[in-house]
Amino acid sequence: MLDKLRSFGVTIKREISYYRLLIKDRRTPKAAKILLWVALGYLLMPIDLIPDFIPVLGHLDDLVIIPLLVVLALRMIPEEAKRDCRASVTAS
Repeated sequence: MLDKLRSFGVTIKREISYYRLLIKDRRTPKAAKILLWVALGYLLMPIDLIPDFIPVLGHLDDLVIIPLLVVLALRMIPEEAKRDCRASVTAS
């Protein structure tokens, strides 16, 4: 169980580094950068569109909105930029 949590933590750190590199990359379109920033802001924002105290729906919006924003942003980014950023993250 502890190994799974540790592995999950490493994966999260790697993904955050990957998205950070994508935001800094000059090949990433402005719209994709904005979507990634909005996803990060929504994740950290204490106020949700649907409050978390509402059963199921409160957490479901976080599980739908954030991945949707990230997927939309990733579709806009050129494959070469994604490949280079992923390689940089896995090399470190």
